[in-house]
Order: sequence, then structure tokens, then C-alpha cells
Amino acid sequence: MEESLKTILENFRTAFRIKGHEIGEYSGLQLAYIGDAAYEMVIRTYVMDQGNMQVEKMHKHTTSLVRAGAQAAMYHAMNDADILTAEEIRAYKLGRNSKSYTKAKNATMTDYRTATGFEALMGWLYMSGRYSRMIELIAFGLRAIGELKENE
Repeated sequence: MEESLKTILENFRTAFRIKGHEIGEYSGLQLAYIGDAAYEMVIRTYVMDQGNMQVEKMHKHTTSLVRAGAQAAMYHAMNDADILTAEEIRAYKLGRNSKSYTKAKNATMTDYRTATGFEALMGWLYMSGRYSRMIELIAFGLRAIGELKENE
């Protein structure tokens, strides 16, 4: 998957003449914006690989994994296990501490802000080309919330 993500990003940059920016030029909410999409793409790919099922069931399964509560639980597990680097924690805090004018719909405000930080972390990893680390953290989080077995 990492090679595919790299190729996709390179193709985007070529096709749309994207210059790219230094990672520090993005706000926490910008990183969360792209991180939301990158994380959901990984989760949708994971759900698709579960086998043939109705699209409605795939959507429900995906939704259960991308909701704020699940993302917050995954972040807390990562934090409790002390597996995040100082840079990753900074990326998380950049998103968590951002002033968003969007209200949490189906989550507590605490979970919503934690999830925004989690998405910013995913966005930072994605935009900085750290795809293996992004996948590693997502797999860790899925195991932590009981979605993946230890040997998967």
C-alpha cells in the first residue's frame, strides 16, 4: 500500500502541477482535513478486504471505525503505549488545539478535539510521505479497539 500511496501522490503532483509546501506551512485543521481523507481511504481499503458484503454493511463498518469516538480511542491507546514520537505528538496537538467552528455531531467535544488531533497526525504523516508509519499506527489503533487480532 505504501508504494501505491507514493505513486498516487507523485501522480497528483505531476498531473495538477502541485508544487508542495513545507509541512510546517500547514495549519492543524488543514492537516486534519487531508488526514481525515487519508485515514478513511485506509479504512475503506481494510473494510473492502474483509470480503464480499453489501455496500450498506461496508458503510456501517467503515463509519464505526472513522467516527470521532473510535479515533479518540485509538489515539489514547497510542498515547498510553508511549509509541508516538515527539514530532507525532506535536502534529497531534496542532490539530487538537486548533480552533474549529464545527460542532461535534455524534461525539463529545473532548472526543471531537482528540479525533481532530488524530486526523492532523494522519495528515502530517501522509503529507510528509511517512506512509509506513501511518499504516503502522492505524493497525496498532485497530488492534487496540479490538478490530484487528494480534496476528493480523
